[in-house]
Amino acid sequence: MAIFGWALISAPHAHADLKLCNSTGSRVGVAIGYQDKEGWATEGWWNIASQTCETLLKGDVPSRFIYVHAVDYDQGGEWVGKNFMCTNDKSFAIRGVQDCSDRGYKRTGFFEVDTGDAKDWTIRLTDPDEGAPANNATQ
Repeated sequence: MAIFGWALISAPHAHADLKLCNSTGSRVGVAIGYQDKEGWATEGWWNIASQTCETLLKGDVPSRFIYVHAVDYDQGGEWVGKNFMCTNDKSFAIRGVQDCSDRGYKRTGFFEVDTGDAKDWTIRLTDPDEGAPANNATQ
């Protein structure tokens, strides 16, 4: 399994959204997790073409910490982390992160993104040879 680089950026926009930019040479599938007023949620899959950006959530970022899992469709490998949440093979919106297997879901590792108190945030996935530091965040 290959582990790829990722960088975080936030930039001012006219409205607040959570976006993900795929700066790799491959198509990627992306799932996210977060905690909102109703509890934990995971959603996926967004299929994002190489060198494009996609709005994942419209409006203010729902929580300080956003969790991301991504799969490289063309080269293989994935972006993973130590925070486990529920996913499915097809499009999903799942409430709760406990007992994934018992509920018919997969238990999947996500990496954590600290957005601080930003209401607008962009996550950038990069190829491993770009050497982007894990905490390359700007406001």
